[in-house]
Amino acid sequence: MKVGRIQTLKVSRISDYGLYLTDDEGAEVLLPNRYVSLTDKVGDEKSVFVYHDSENRLVATTEQPLITEGRVACLKVVDKNPHGAFLDWGLHGKDLFLPNRNQQGGVVPGRSYTVYLYVDNITGRCVATMKLKPYIGNEVITVSPHQKVDILVASESPLGYRVIVASRHWGMIYRNQIFRPVAVGEHTQAYVTRITEDNRIDLSLQQEGYEGVSSSAEDLLRLIRDAGGRIGVGDDSSPEEIHASTRMSKKVFKRALGMLLKRGAVTTDGTSVELKKTK
Repeated sequence: MKVGRIQTLKVSRISDYGLYLTDDEGAEVLLPNRYVSLTDKVGDEKSVFVYHDSENRLVATTEQPLITEGRVACLKVVDKNPHGAFLDWGLHGKDLFLPNRNQQGGVVPGRSYTVYLYVDNITGRCVATMKLKPYIGNEVITVSPHQKVDILVASESPLGYRVIVASRHWGMIYRNQIFRPVAVGEHTQAYVTRITEDNRIDLSLQQEGYEGVSSSAEDLLRLIRDAGGRIGVGDDSSPEEIHASTRMSKKVFKRALGMLLKRGAVTTDGTSVELKKTK
């Protein structure tokens, strides 16, 4: 039974309080009635998240938490007491505890903070921490160039945005590579563009290489069709005009347009792009 994780368990018995689920080793946990349907029966498999409720009982839920063990997220503080703060992690009737010892500089209710979730080895309960150094680092890199990865935008700087890559590493998306709004706390996907000799990870929100161009070309073709067969930007348009119309950088737009021209799918006069008329 893995506390803090989403897992598939089997219904072993039905009670007045809900379904009892078991893992492969026979460990049992209750799925309360609020998450049970009339069609559930013994032998069914359920995808659930396992955690301790407000009375310290091990329970399961079909709700999807905003964070799981070994992951990072930007969560809002909903309450505080002398021992720590409580974060909204998306579960009904239960907040995630952030002890005072795991805070950095204190927290303010109503604000959101980047935290990592671990399972305490003494209590067995899910706990949040703002002290990321033991969990996030670049000593041993586990991603590779061109790989698509999940990222969390952690902070903004004059250079761009510092991000957490795959809940394991620090990375950077430089400002001149960003062509859409980005917000601190945002979960999204990006592509590893470079890993330096000193293990810095550079990323882009857009895929590079042939696959990236092919995907962008399909997006551009779909956009032109949706616009009635013509868009009012082309090679001669400014980067700002192109981004406003296509949500692409000028570089990506020109590569995508070049592929569509090569395929004979469109025509352009430099200021607009049209679907090629078929005879």
